[in-house]
Amino acid sequence: MHSSSILMKWLLCCGVLVSYGSSATAQTVGAKAITIVVPYATGGATDIVARMVAQQLGSRLGSPVIVENRQGGGGVVGWNSAARAAPDGNTLMAMEMSYAISAGLTPNLPYDPRTAFIPINIAVSVGHVLVINPAVPAKNIKELIALAKADPGKLNFGSGGTGTNTHLGSELLKAKLGISMTHVPYRGAGAVLADLMAGQVQVLVSAVSTSLPLVQGGKLRALMMLSDKRSDVLPEVPTAAEEGFEGLEMNYWVGFATPKGTPEAIVNKLNQEINAGLMTPESQKRLKDMAFVPVANTPAQAAQLLESEITRWSALIKQQGIQPE
Repeated sequence: MHSSSILMKWLLCCGVLVSYGSSATAQTVGAKAITIVVPYATGGATDIVARMVAQQLGSRLGSPVIVENRQGGGGVVGWNSAARAAPDGNTLMAMEMSYAISAGLTPNLPYDPRTAFIPINIAVSVGHVLVINPAVPAKNIKELIALAKADPGKLNFGSGGTGTNTHLGSELLKAKLGISMTHVPYRGAGAVLADLMAGQVQVLVSAVSTSLPLVQGGKLRALMMLSDKRSDVLPEVPTAAEEGFEGLEMNYWVGFATPKGTPEAIVNKLNQEINAGLMTPESQKRLKDMAFVPVANTPAQAAQLLESEITRWSALIKQQGIQPE
């Protein structure tokens, strides 16, 4: 037998073995219970999405998928806990917009936000909307800008806390529109919405899902979408681009990640199963009810978005001189 024939057979055998090893690794996903760490309390958008994914993933893998809420430090306690877990695909982390923000906001994080995790996917996203108390005499964004410029600092914008998406959304408006408003931080979205309706604060940028019921009920006025297209649930509200402003797009997103070092085959298997679960009719209906749009992208696309988000928000935090609480 020619040496080349022997070499070819040897390479073919190796190929089969490598292929089998990769497949076997992927099949170990779900061999024991999987934990999804959510770094916030129960009931918020991230927790709801994580529980929906856990239910679908558990059903698809035929094994328990448990959601563990580990709150504290604005998410850092939960993220750090997940970062220290074994890289075997049995511990996942719910990662969302605040994870990217914290990279530029919180000094001396106990993990490297760029390398501590391998993104599995961006599961869902929702655009942001600029809403105001209906007593504010502005029917569109240009009238609001005129009000803010006529009396700089008089308009108060609320947020769910320093460094949250609701805070940085209004800071983005200030930076891009050249206006001055006064920040009033609250402890969570519920508190700021109550004071916004009462007129204690006048302006809020929030995920559509957060303020949608109040806009639909006439308790808040929506002026502009901070997204690249109009919302299906608020079709009459123009986008920033339609109003003539660039660079104001921002989406609240929720995704999943696993500790660095997790084998690629496991990451890909988790991506495949989570994405398939997001596309079921049951998941689609639940997401639509919350105004979320399924993204269900690849690990590479998720990693690219995370990197761009960290870069973008770190630059805004530095530009606006935002300090952590």
